[in-house]
Amino acid sequence: MPDPGRPGDPDPLAGPLGELLAGATERAELAGAPGKSGAALERVVIDGQDYVLKHLALAGDWTMRASGCLRGAPLVLWERGILARLPDCLNQPIVGAAPEPGGCALLMRDVSPWLVPATDEPITAGQHARFLRHMAALHARFWDCGSEFDVVPAMHRYLELSPWMARAEAVAGSPHLVPRLVAKGWPLLAEVAPATAAVVTPLAYDPGPLVEALAATPQTFVHSNWKLDNLGTDDAGRTVLLDWEQPGRGAALSDLAWYLAINCRRLPQSKEASITAYRGELEACGIDTGPWWERQLALCLLGALVLFGWEKAFGGYDEELAWWEANAIRAAALLS
Repeated sequence: MPDPGRPGDPDPLAGPLGELLAGATERAELAGAPGKSGAALERVVIDGQDYVLKHLALAGDWTMRASGCLRGAPLVLWERGILARLPDCLNQPIVGAAPEPGGCALLMRDVSPWLVPATDEPITAGQHARFLRHMAALHARFWDCGSEFDVVPAMHRYLELSPWMARAEAVAGSPHLVPRLVAKGWPLLAEVAPATAAVVTPLAYDPGPLVEALAATPQTFVHSNWKLDNLGTDDAGRTVLLDWEQPGRGAALSDLAWYLAINCRRLPQSKEASITAYRGELEACGIDTGPWWERQLALCLLGALVLFGWEKAFGGYDEELAWWEANAIRAAALLS
């Protein structure tokens, strides 16, 4: 749990968030909740309604350290009013945010009944199509957005799962599983897929050429973590979207590529068909994809392997890794 501060320190939950918590009738640590970042969670009841209070702290949350946004990206989004401008098809649960010593606190509606179940079963075709449609709506809403949306820079996002991150967390004595797996996975990739590693591993250490190439394509506001653990569908058909901790200005197709890479075992549609479906939804929102699509798609598929090459290595050289390898090798020519 976060440091409550010393007597006489300013109340870290003063202001609107503190006012909401002042009406809490129950507060209890939420143990065993899904999540791999190290954030601390509490269950809170206010006026008979269930909420979750999430504490993000540099001392305990490796993803916060990796992002480089030391105040906490969701707090920055809240203060800039960006969350209030999301399209109506999205249900983001944050209702208050405030700084805390070493990080920030987020008060969120409890949306757990609507989240995708944590199983190995594929999601339905209808839910998958809805996720792609609402992803496109998010990107279209903020198309060609300005620097105020650059909360976590693209360079930081592509370094989140890098060998550098794993080394830094090891030096810090981090107890978290993901950094340890990243440390094992990158050397393993060179063993199981040397052609992939030859292209991807140098970029995992220095994604600068990829970031520079993507910057020459259209930019929008990206969430950067469309994994099924963060997604759901509420009773109104809106997409629940959690974990706003790596957002920023970037290539729309980086969100799509992340979604295809991290959720690959549970998607009811092929990657090619999913890409086509997303493109159709983006064009339905009024975005002309003709001039830039193929270049950004190729670079973002490469970027997904820059992020997840270590993870794909644990499955051996299977059909999944072969698909990403082919796309990565093809896209590498765009960096020269």
